Amino acid sequence: MNTYAFSSIRSLKEALNKKALSRKELLTLCYKRFNQYDKILGSALELFDEQSVERSSTGGLLDSIPGIVKDNICQNGRQLTCASKMLQGYKSPYDATVIQRLHAAGALIVGRANMDEFAMGSSTQTSAYKKTCNPWDHSRVPGGSSGGSAAAVAAGLVSWALGSDTGGSVRQPAGFCGIVGMKPTYGLVSRFGLVALSSSLDQIGPLTRTVYDNALVLSAIAGYDSQDSTTHMRASVDYTAPLTGSLPKGFTLGVIDNALEAPGFDPEVYEALHESLRQFEQLGARIKRIKIPVMDYGVSVYFIINRAEAASNLARFDGVRFGYRSEQSQTLNDMYQNSRNQGFGLEVKSRILIGNYVLSVGHADEFYKCAKIVQGHMRQELLKAFHEVDLLFMPTSAAAAFKFGAFDKNSIQMDLQDYFTSPANITGVPTVAVPCGFTSTHLPISFQLMGPDFSEAALYQVAYAYEQATPWHTMHPPLYQE
Repeated sequence: MNTYAFSSIRSLKEALNKKALSRKELLTLCYKRFNQYDKILGSALELFDEQSVERSSTGGLLDSIPGIVKDNICQNGRQLTCASKMLQGYKSPYDATVIQRLHAAGALIVGRANMDEFAMGSSTQTSAYKKTCNPWDHSRVPGGSSGGSAAAVAAGLVSWALGSDTGGSVRQPAGFCGIVGMKPTYGLVSRFGLVALSSSLDQIGPLTRTVYDNALVLSAIAGYDSQDSTTHMRASVDYTAPLTGSLPKGFTLGVIDNALEAPGFDPEVYEALHESLRQFEQLGARIKRIKIPVMDYGVSVYFIINRAEAASNLARFDGVRFGYRSEQSQTLNDMYQNSRNQGFGLEVKSRILIGNYVLSVGHADEFYKCAKIVQGHMRQELLKAFHEVDLLFMPTSAAAAFKFGAFDKNSIQMDLQDYFTSPANITGVPTVAVPCGFTSTHLPISFQLMGPDFSEAALYQVAYAYEQATPWHTMHPPLYQE
């Protein structure tokens, strides 16, 4: 049975269809591996009762395939904590749209994945409940904020997971854990039922071990939703259809030179990125080097917009309607102050304070308004680049996964983890992270492909061609192989 632990969704579906594997056997294997490994890995905040999971509907794109969902996505009757003390014990009264669509596709959702508190972080160290380790090296972080989702997939506990991506929170952990992560076009996937961090940047995206599997999960969850006014009226798409193993005819890949010239690159990462470009050339791609200077402002723009919108969105957690309420309060003001002080962790409180500052009278024009203006310029410059090239190539991170506590005394360096990933959120365009090698210490390396709005099919086609020509998707953490 353990031979199926690292199988792709496509392989599992074939085994199920041929009766070589039953739905019950696959689910049992999933729970067995969680029970065996997750005490150390720490990817799940909760595993659901197996019988309640088995009651899920059958049929559909993901029929009988187990997966896990980040704990900021509502599941009816299940706990929803966002890895925060503030929501400890809270149960969601409804399903997010993506959960409804996963159920309709026959998927088995086995639990809630650990994350950075309220999706604020790049390491999953800010969770109020537990630490999630990187499956390739337990002394290192899995990335964040969707670290639990990425770790569970990379370790072969499940074959798919959902995360949310506000500044790179699907792609950076996918890169650190050696799997595929997609940040879709803003408005392609409904945010209804996603606990908001930064409403203009948030998107739900899938994490899987292969490009095909990622395309399959996105096919199941994407589409218009009347409950989310930011979703687009677009016909359903089978994102697996263009996965032929070949690049589009006359394909041109743009390389953002100023991204590759950024300081702080690990030499092994730098070399792996250039080797990936050589592989694309062998596949028939034309490489065109371009500069987009305004992209260098991305992390600064993200810092301001993210904090401002987070402060606004988290104002609702006040100890009155739901969430943690301090019992050590004599007055209403004491209750507000104590509940938020005790319920939120340090990172969340820091972002709220900064957000309130950049939105305050006398500072909003200086910070938030200016950031929104630069955001508009970034989008225009990026869309202009797509007149010259089909897709853009850039790093996912400048280095492989870092050790726990590496940046505890350097918050700026931690914020810079979003340097290469945040531009896609700021501009709203889709981006996929793809594994492209390993360091000499066996840590995964990753690149990103970025496209214009609603170019997910092209991104998957190009990523799949690269994946099929390289061995990286076949390699799994030795600690989790039997």
